[in-house]
Amino acid sequence: MTEPTVEVHASTEDLVAAAAARFVAVVTAAQAERGVASVVLTGGGTGIGLLEVVRKAPGGIDWSRLEVFWGDDRFVPAGDAERNDLQARQALLDHVPLDPSRVHPMAASDGEYPDPVEAAAEYSATVHAHLTEYGAFDLHLLGMGGEGHVNSLFPHTDAVREEHELVVAVTNSPKPPPVRITLTLPAVHRTRHVVLVVGGAAKAEAVAAAVSGANPVDIPSAGAIGSETTTWLLDEPAAANLPR
Repeated sequence: MTEPTVEVHASTEDLVAAAAARFVAVVTAAQAERGVASVVLTGGGTGIGLLEVVRKAPGGIDWSRLEVFWGDDRFVPAGDAERNDLQARQALLDHVPLDPSRVHPMAASDGEYPDPVEAAAEYSATVHAHLTEYGAFDLHLLGMGGEGHVNSLFPHTDAVREEHELVVAVTNSPKPPPVRITLTLPAVHRTRHVVLVVGGAAKAEAVAAAVSGANPVDIPSAGAIGSETTTWLLDEPAAANLPR
């Protein structure tokens, strides 16, 4: 596992631009090296905003050779505006020539797997198949909540304590909606490059705790570590509690 690198940017706009540039750089390098690249997307304003920037400046990505996964999603109907899948499609995925067979959304509550535990098991099988073939994800993008959660891994929950399964169902999320599907920290660790994109003063305390090595059960983002690189992209307010 890697020691984290921290980059601080002057504004949210600069932060999003830096995250988009990292997306393009990791994907194009992976495609040059291995032919196919894989990304795990995140939701939230910043996560979706960086996809919109990538859409405008794709920087040589071969979309037909990109595998797309999600770190988590709300277990709500497919057309629900809260779905990370739907937001990512509107921001980027519907506008580029992806191979549909390489896009792997998590199940919706009105789909083939109406039980979230079964839906998580189905997604776990998809993730295992990818990791068996390619060894790791190339890029896992993560936002972070004010209490330090990443994906749908909240402090002091069974999901953040999970040590073996790669995908689990969350049925009592402290943040609505309560039912979600999420990749676990073991899945995050099967990623070459983990990038946490975090802005805002409300997250400064959790950022400082995570970067200094807090227990992931207390601050889940502290456990988001890549096998080759772990990068925190922050704006100035989010970095306020870090030593300078």
